[in-house]
Amino acid sequence: MLETLRHIAQELSTASDLPDALATAVQRIRDTLRVAACSLYLADPEHGEFVLAAAAGLHPSAVGQLRLNLQHGLVSLIAERQEPLNLQDASRHPRFCETSGRGEDGYRAFLGAPLIQYRRTLGVLVAQDTAVRQFQADELNFLLALAAQLASSLDRAAGGGPIQGTLKPSPPATGVQALQGVPGAGGVAIGAVAIPDRLIDLDDVPDRAAADPATEDVAFRTAIAAVDAELRAAGERLAPLLPPTEQNLFAAHRLLLNSDSLLGETRARIRAGSWAQGAWCETVLARVRLLEQADDSYLSARADDIRDLGRRVLQHLRAGTARPTGSLPERCVLLAEEMSVAHLAAAPEHLTAIVCLRGSALSHVSILARAMGIPAVMGLGDRPIGGFEGCEIIVDGYQGRVFINPDPSLREEYRQLIAADAELSAELATLRDLPAETRDGYRLPLYAKAGLLSDIGSTRACGADGIGLYRTEFAFMLSDSFPSTDEQCALYRQILEAFAPQPVVIRTLDIGGDKCLPYFNIAEKNPFLGWRGMRFTLDRPDIFMTQLRALLRANAGPNNLRVLFPMITTVEEVDEALRLLERAQRELAEDGLPHARPRIGAMIEVPSAALQAAQLANRVDFLAVGTNDLTQYLLAVDRDNSRVAGLYDSLHPAMLKTIAHIIEGGRQAGRPVNLCGEMSADPGAALLLLGMGAASLSASAAAVPRVKWAIRSFTRTQAQALARQALQLDTARQVHRLLNDALRRAGLGKLVHEPT
Repeated sequence: MLETLRHIAQELSTASDLPDALATAVQRIRDTLRVAACSLYLADPEHGEFVLAAAAGLHPSAVGQLRLNLQHGLVSLIAERQEPLNLQDASRHPRFCETSGRGEDGYRAFLGAPLIQYRRTLGVLVAQDTAVRQFQADELNFLLALAAQLASSLDRAAGGGPIQGTLKPSPPATGVQALQGVPGAGGVAIGAVAIPDRLIDLDDVPDRAAADPATEDVAFRTAIAAVDAELRAAGERLAPLLPPTEQNLFAAHRLLLNSDSLLGETRARIRAGSWAQGAWCETVLARVRLLEQADDSYLSARADDIRDLGRRVLQHLRAGTARPTGSLPERCVLLAEEMSVAHLAAAPEHLTAIVCLRGSALSHVSILARAMGIPAVMGLGDRPIGGFEGCEIIVDGYQGRVFINPDPSLREEYRQLIAADAELSAELATLRDLPAETRDGYRLPLYAKAGLLSDIGSTRACGADGIGLYRTEFAFMLSDSFPSTDEQCALYRQILEAFAPQPVVIRTLDIGGDKCLPYFNIAEKNPFLGWRGMRFTLDRPDIFMTQLRALLRANAGPNNLRVLFPMITTVEEVDEALRLLERAQRELAEDGLPHARPRIGAMIEVPSAALQAAQLANRVDFLAVGTNDLTQYLLAVDRDNSRVAGLYDSLHPAMLKTIAHIIEGGRQAGRPVNLCGEMSADPGAALLLLGMGAASLSASAAAVPRVKWAIRSFTRTQAQALARQALQLDTARQVHRLLNDALRRAGLGKLVHEPT
């Protein structure tokens, strides 16, 4: 049985045709268990039925046609209880229902196991025999193991795979399909699907020796120049559709493309004997892997940018130029596995929305979509998309959903939403220069987050009061060595001067563990609990002192800097960091270099720091709560793990009580407590944080207008009452309901997003 289990699991994981693989699987199960029949039923919630998807020992014509009611029969009982069922004689069970025409007359013994994935029942696997007997424990365990493997395979195929032809009488091209991803850029659009050419995969390039290194070097430099010209042309072509400051995105890509780190390493590999394609891919993938490992969604999203550049250069090395996009529909929705800025530049006059199987809201494609004012849905997951070319599609960038071939009623509903969205955008635009001030006159500073110089434009345009969190990791990751004091000082001064006199909070290097540098790799078994944040920088005072000196020097003049120490876990870490800061000041004074001491903050991201909030607050000028990591550590949930990501919720009552404790600790020490993270970007949660006593909020630039609208629609007294109610609740769902109801009563129903 074990060997059969391995064979079936391997066939399912590598199957290109899932229905055929399922048919083979049920036949193998029937033969292994030596039973009269084996069948697989899949849940079809849309029609309230179970569909016979594969069978061995039943009449072949029943496959795809036999449908069982979700409320009746033994199959539905197994799904309802989510437990296996082992019966000596199924006909004697009160839930037994005869179904004529499927060829199971005379079957008595019955063994069924549910296919469960993430608490959802996807189907039921059944074995039947003619004898009246109880199935043995090893037979039950075998069926349960296969049911688990089938559930995993079906989950990967759900929402667009070939199995959908078994679930529904009509083929995918004529039936509505709802696919769930993640929001990339807000907005709603209706258009027709266009699928651009797929870029070459960097992982498919083999290692190969160069016949002539000099010729390979010339080809490489020619490809770099060609892609650089493409980026310049793309920026010029999109210029009429973008705010001037968003052109920095193309400049950032060109700087990255021509960086000494990427070019120097590649040419060194070519000189060492590697052909240009292999040398380039090895260099690019080394950067991509480091960024993809990062426990920081912003940094990991930069891997998409580097991979995109890598593929475009590889395209030129292989074929000279990429294929043209071709004719596009009038209202074009680009749908691709991975999106390139070249795809956007190819059709700006037609482009209505973007849908991408991979990527996140922090990719440059998402940033450009927001700047262009078009919706984007990212991260739909691996699924076949070729059959969707030319289909009508609805893209809901707020909910991260797309609908293929919508019916008339759904289309009309979204047309009304598009009209309402246009009204909302016009209303939010009027708030740009207004403060985030409650109706009773309390002003709450509302900051934006950034991580690249290219973020400055969108941050200034959103109406934020400054930068609440600037992450310095990316500058270190793009360099081929630790940046010098002068290099860092120039970068930080540019940011400070762009926002002066508004405050700019710059977080010191948050590296280590799973966020590695290309020139300083760290391997650990458990990087989430490893050498990272202040642990790393305090252990490397040479690196930390260089950054501190750069920050102090950059602040001379603008004097709007706030420095934030990341991932504090003990008061000793803060004491040591402050000692090094004072030493940096003394050294700069001794060298006669201008400098200015900024305000200092400690970032609370782990439970140990939260419990010592008052003690930490007594040592610094302010506290900052990183709600993303604090939620992850407090709830023990890896939000990038699809199996448990649904448990990640910053509105969990434990989180609310922890934040209240931190704010109280800051109040006792007379220090402000600032909130940053996705929680601050949610209008309802922002009201809650206001009522709890947060001194300021930091959200993404895209979220600032909506948060500001919510704050301006309530009094501080109302927000405080809301916070008191929320702190008495037992579940995150109750908290969501409380906040959504409050937003609706205030006339802000457009800001409500119900939890799934």
